[in-house]
Amino acid sequence: MSTTEDFLDFIAASPSSYHAAENVAARLEKAGFTRQDETTEWDATPGGHVMIRVGAVMAWFVPEGADENSGFRIIGSHTDSPGLAVKPSPDFDSAGWQQVGVEIYGGALLHTWFDRELAVAGQVVTKDGTQHLVNTGPLLRLPSLAIHLYRQDEFKPDRQQHMQPVLSVGDPDASVLGVIGKQLGIDPDDIAAFNLITADAARGAVFGSGERFIAAGRMDNLSSVYASLVALEKAAEDYQGNDVLVMAAFDHEEVGSSSRFGAGGPILVDVLTRTGRALGANEEQRHQMFARSSCVSADAAHSVHPNYAEKHDPHHHPIIGKGPVTKINGNQRYASNAQTVALWENACNRAGVPVQRFVGKNVVPCGSTIGPITATRLGIDTVDVGVPMLSMHSAREMVGERDQLWLADAIEAYLKG
Repeated sequence: MSTTEDFLDFIAASPSSYHAAENVAARLEKAGFTRQDETTEWDATPGGHVMIRVGAVMAWFVPEGADENSGFRIIGSHTDSPGLAVKPSPDFDSAGWQQVGVEIYGGALLHTWFDRELAVAGQVVTKDGTQHLVNTGPLLRLPSLAIHLYRQDEFKPDRQQHMQPVLSVGDPDASVLGVIGKQLGIDPDDIAAFNLITADAARGAVFGSGERFIAAGRMDNLSSVYASLVALEKAAEDYQGNDVLVMAAFDHEEVGSSSRFGAGGPILVDVLTRTGRALGANEEQRHQMFARSSCVSADAAHSVHPNYAEKHDPHHHPIIGKGPVTKINGNQRYASNAQTVALWENACNRAGVPVQRFVGKNVVPCGSTIGPITATRLGIDTVDVGVPMLSMHSAREMVGERDQLWLADAIEAYLKG
């Protein structure tokens, strides 16, 4: 199987952050990593370890020579993507139709969610406390209004009235929780709570003439999660250094990272602190370990758009097919600085990977990432990078096949040092 097909399989199997975290952990366990239970003594013996906290996954590889004099080489990403989150009481009727109540999660490009078959996926918790993962497959659709009934130049759906997908028609008993209960083999009345989101049910595809492109949902930011996973797998096979290699894939980046398993929460601090302590580091030595550490924050980057080139800085035009992008912002929307840019681009050079740089146009707002949050919380030098992308936050985004492969190669080179 090609790496691209493996990537598309990973996306298809990861319709929610909960699925992505579990898929990363399962794959690393298959590669020899052991699962860490947070309620038990921390394991920092030589080898790989992995932990899930709800929708986030943390993995760390401890080499034979690691001790309190080591540092951490961290690759950060996030498992969540924009979508339509299912409301607590989701089922309702309107004009003979059965619909599902949703709220908009993150900065979704609303018009792209129309006229697609949508799966409902995520975590369900039953009254006995058991946690279940669910993926309904194609279930919902958000139908557009016909042009004959909507003669306006610009489509501006109301975020409440027009964003509620249809489930069925003429069937008052239809229920999204009923569908989920049937799939899980449980009574819907036994469902205590859930965290569910919609996902484009269509599989990703490869297309293009000459340069090959990948189109798929959730590549912001499964493109980085997958590249980090592949890089860690390969680096762990023959790593010769003394630093601990860490993969940190957080949840809730698209809504600000402020949660127990987001980058603004304690999860990465917990992993690094407990690992350092297990390696024999006291508090002072732990601070020294942090000072020897670095972090690559990997998140999707903007490719110049041929139809909107004026939205980009005229002297910085990263483009699909020319390699991963180093993201720089003087107002600290990205955490990159001169030292970390050099660190990252040296790793790219060692891997034979071309590099590009993104700087926002002064009159166009700039997004942000987990990078500044991680750097601020931990005081660890951080650089922001990612594959160039078009249609960011669409239900179906677009990247270059070579860029995706190159990102994994560059991250591997960074981890190996």
